[in-house]
Amino acid sequence: MSRRLRLWLLVVGGTGLAALLVAACPELPAFGGASHPYGDRAVRASLARRTANTISSVNFDQRAYDTLGEMTILFAAVLGCVVLLRQTRDEHRARPEPADVEPPVRRYALVVLPVALLVGLYVVAHGQLSPGGGFQGGVAVATALHLLYLGADYRALERIRPVGLYEVGDAVAACAYVVLGLAGVLAGTAFLANTLLPYGTFNTLSSGGLVPLLNAAIGMEVACAVVVLLARFLDQAVEIEEERT
Repeated sequence: MSRRLRLWLLVVGGTGLAALLVAACPELPAFGGASHPYGDRAVRASLARRTANTISSVNFDQRAYDTLGEMTILFAAVLGCVVLLRQTRDEHRARPEPADVEPPVRRYALVVLPVALLVGLYVVAHGQLSPGGGFQGGVAVATALHLLYLGADYRALERIRPVGLYEVGDAVAACAYVVLGLAGVLAGTAFLANTLLPYGTFNTLSSGGLVPLLNAAIGMEVACAVVVLLARFLDQAVEIEEERT
């Protein structure tokens, strides 16, 4: 494709997008209004299905299909990085030497690691009750594991981070989200419809119907995806080197 043709495609696409945005703006509610039609409906639906955190109700109930798309984008991005950053024939692995870590850094990282891991798991588990959820908690869990890299060395991180296992976990979590959606179809409702489980008691861990399960699947998928992603970049930075002739 020539540069001129790419420029024309950009102009046509940008013009179409600008036209759609201009057409949509007059229909927006007034800025700073006391009420918002979508917001009011979202809160009512959240309370009706015993989900205390309205954001999680929107993500995993009212627009759970959109969240599936977001998860698929992350899964595809990680898959692309795995393919692009794989070890090639003109590269070899050089085992890194043990790192010399300053004692204060080592102590801080090793003390904070279990705390950060626990906080991440808490955020995932309580996503339907309080701010946070699978996306935020999954990133916190994956980040907590990498504190071992800062506090010890790369070999220590590798011992608790078998990349193949996390790749399987990423795929299993993504499939679990889809299977939960298909369960609604098999039960005679809609894909990802929050109608399979009882909604439970408001503001408890078992409330929200399918929301906690979908939230947990996202948390596992995000955590595993971030671990795999960082593993590939760290491999390139620490272990993989070009062959010298």
